[in-house]
Amino acid sequence: MYVMGKPKSVLVLTGRAINEVLSFIVFLVLDVLDFVLCYVYRVADFFIEAEWRPCYCSPAKEAITSSGNILVSEQGESKIVCLSSTRLQLEDISDTLFTRPSLVSEVSKSTVNELKRLKPDGTVIQSSFDKDKRSVTVRSKFTVNSTIIEMLHGKIRGQQAHPIPRWSDCDCKTCTAWTSSSKETLFVLADGAKDNMQEEDVLFIHGFISSSAFWTETLFPNFSKSAKSMYRLFAIDLLGFGRSPKPTDSLYTLREHLEMIERSVLEPNKVKSFHIVAHSLGCILGLALAVKYPGSVKSLTLLAPPYFPVPKGEQGTQYLMRKLAPRRVWPLIAFGASMAAWYEHISRTICFLICKNHRLWEFLTKLITRNRIRTYLVEGFCCHTHNAAWHTLHNILCGTAGKIDEYLDFVQNRLNCNVTIYHGRDDELIPVECSYNVKSKIPRARVQVVEKKDHITIVVGRQEAFARELEEIWKTSNL
Repeated sequence: MYVMGKPKSVLVLTGRAINEVLSFIVFLVLDVLDFVLCYVYRVADFFIEAEWRPCYCSPAKEAITSSGNILVSEQGESKIVCLSSTRLQLEDISDTLFTRPSLVSEVSKSTVNELKRLKPDGTVIQSSFDKDKRSVTVRSKFTVNSTIIEMLHGKIRGQQAHPIPRWSDCDCKTCTAWTSSSKETLFVLADGAKDNMQEEDVLFIHGFISSSAFWTETLFPNFSKSAKSMYRLFAIDLLGFGRSPKPTDSLYTLREHLEMIERSVLEPNKVKSFHIVAHSLGCILGLALAVKYPGSVKSLTLLAPPYFPVPKGEQGTQYLMRKLAPRRVWPLIAFGASMAAWYEHISRTICFLICKNHRLWEFLTKLITRNRIRTYLVEGFCCHTHNAAWHTLHNILCGTAGKIDEYLDFVQNRLNCNVTIYHGRDDELIPVECSYNVKSKIPRARVQVVEKKDHITIVVGRQEAFARELEEIWKTSNL
């Protein structure tokens, strides 16, 4: 066993070393490419839209502009204070939007810090701050970021900051249908009971760069007639995704996402008691809704919840971004997540090539497969804007790092609803450990790991069985 195990361990170590070296080279090139694309898009935006496009490459300014918008940062948590004559709004944003060090600077900084800590004889030097940290009062440092201030100029004045759609966004009827409606609400697909006399409803919340079709094309056709007669089923396209509004002046914060769900589903349909089924990023919104409506939530079903406990002393937002986007070329899903999270202009280029031309990709998919597979996953993946994906990723996935622990503690201590967690064993984006981390905070939660399933196939491909499981969860929640 030892003889056989040794070559295997050598291969594993060799593979890791190759991945590390290759990743360093690739992301070094991407750092340079993103820098170049920053100026390319500035010029393109100026000539096509007659204005400069603010981006998060801009350095923070030390003065408050006349717009009345202030970005304050303290220990990794940032908020925007939006002032107007009638309203003061505090927006939670993630510092990962404007603090994303290049790979070279990050490696250099960690190397210098390590050298400073070590004497020539190898002993560790204790910094003066460490010696005196108990007696020193650390003052809060506030900074002002010019990019977010510029983005909110139009919003405070009640105007759109940029054309709808932007030149790099798709202008098809599906993606711009919301612009023809006077009422700005989410796209909601409802099924099941046709009246509001039922005691319970079900709210389905999709994950990142997805849409309501993730549920309506898989689960909805497989629910039993009895379930559809007992519950009203609501599947939404989140703000910025699918057929929902994609405002160019939105920062896609947690507050904005929750308010749109309330305005589009809970309030108009007079939802009083409901179950939540959420996938990936949607789990964060589902937990936030459960905390806001503790007396209304009957059950929580979370699929691949992205919960990474933040170690003591770590900055939550930055730690979470590195866990979700580790800047590695393998596995490929981690490579894609890294480009989406670390590079504002490269990710905009990807959206331009894929999302703006999604009709072409859907046509090619049907042509290659001879129309033998449905393209709802492709549609869900492509129907969003870069502005929506970029801000949602940072402000929801990364920006809520400091809130998730509070949400989970609240669910454990203040809610009596059933909590069920599903996770695919082969999920390479959100590891299975995340579900067990949730269980460590909510001991009564039931974790079910599904073998040979990943981040998508946890639902797609087993929709019939999962529909039965959900019906059982809703049924037993009333016992």
